Amino acid sequence: MSVDGLRRAARESVSGLPREFWWLWTSTLVNRLGAFVATFMALYLTLDRGYSASYAGLVAALHGLGGVISSLGAGVMTDRLGRRPTMLIAQTSTAVSVAVLGFMVHPVAIAAVAFVVGMASNASRPAVQAMMADIVRPEDRVRAFSLNYWAINLGFAVSSAGAGFVAEYSYLAGFLGEAAMTLVCAFVVFMKVPESRPEKSASAGRAVTGADEVRLSTVLRDGRFMSVVGLSFVIALIFQQGYVGLPVAMGADGFSSSDFGTAVAVNGVLIVVLQIPVTRFIQHRDPRRLLIVSSLLAGYGFGLTAFAGSVAVYALTICVWTVAEIVNSPVQTGLVVRLSPAQGRGRYQGMYTMSWSAAALVAPLMSGVVIDRFGAQWLWGTCAVLGTGAALGYWLLMRNLPGEHGAAAPEDSPMAESVRTVTGSGRGAGDVVPVGPGADADAGPGPAA
Repeated sequence: MSVDGLRRAARESVSGLPREFWWLWTSTLVNRLGAFVATFMALYLTLDRGYSASYAGLVAALHGLGGVISSLGAGVMTDRLGRRPTMLIAQTSTAVSVAVLGFMVHPVAIAAVAFVVGMASNASRPAVQAMMADIVRPEDRVRAFSLNYWAINLGFAVSSAGAGFVAEYSYLAGFLGEAAMTLVCAFVVFMKVPESRPEKSASAGRAVTGADEVRLSTVLRDGRFMSVVGLSFVIALIFQQGYVGLPVAMGADGFSSSDFGTAVAVNGVLIVVLQIPVTRFIQHRDPRRLLIVSSLLAGYGFGLTAFAGSVAVYALTICVWTVAEIVNSPVQTGLVVRLSPAQGRGRYQGMYTMSWSAAALVAPLMSGVVIDRFGAQWLWGTCAVLGTGAALGYWLLMRNLPGEHGAAAPEDSPMAESVRTVTGSGRGAGDVVPVGPGADADAGPGPAA
């Protein structure tokens, strides 16, 4: 492709998205650029503080448990208080708790504050995803979620490298640096991002009370959506093995930590390089086929690890499941939005976020038990089975799925009528009527583009 062609492709990838999206994108990138603590937490506890590996694992588990618990609570806050207040509370709480964690010395205090950090840092996700769904047109959502996922991985790749240098200088500097970067995110949200929660129907001219009507019980009764949550958990369980099962298996095969680092670096590089061009390729394709194919690639990508005997072959298997990750993440997030009533997006996104947090808790237990009792080959075979099962699940689930503009919630959802009220006759059912200044969904890219 010529240079002009590359420029045109890049321009088309970022054009047409609302200005508010780019401020959210900037907030995401800054947040991930400052994500030092999660990277060096285990080293900090074992090398700097002198605690055991078991204690470090306990702290990591408590951090993850905090994320699981906060997912649903943050979803409720997103619908009741609004997207913007929830993000401000979550990011400010994260900044304060991370800074406090850097000064803790007692093991109980460290564990307790780490739990709070896990709750606070995960609390903004439902609000961010709900706001993106609010302000981005349905036909652009896969592209928007893909760009946001790209920002997450780009920021994490840079912060992972930076965390090592920061830790060599001072672990406390890492805690305070993350707190400062998170406060920058809160500042960006406060100054540049208006509230997008649907408040009033433009066509009916009356207030919407759906935020009170959509309850967690409503989400739990939504069979199709909860099936998506279950499949999301399975997919997340597979992807988590790249960071919990794979290093253990490579170590058991005699490979060093640097060998694992070299192999897994392929994942971050491919996501940064391929996320945008792959998104252009899949943007208007059948989501059912994409989810089925990505599930199979994830399962059998890890399944092929059973035959790996060198760093190069491990890297090749990582390439396979990384492509699955690039395709699955934005498409699945877009599916969640399509199945979520506009005024209940926070709760729906909270439930979806919880599936990933729960997988992060279960995956280490799964890999440890399977590897210890049966061997790593059984773990990779289990991943292949899970991927096949997820593909079959998506095939069954998405038959007769409403079209992109047809419904944001399934027709049998108890909120279907409320969604039609919110969206009115002039918009797709996935759309909302944004409130606040600058909430025009057709605005051009902002300064962060």
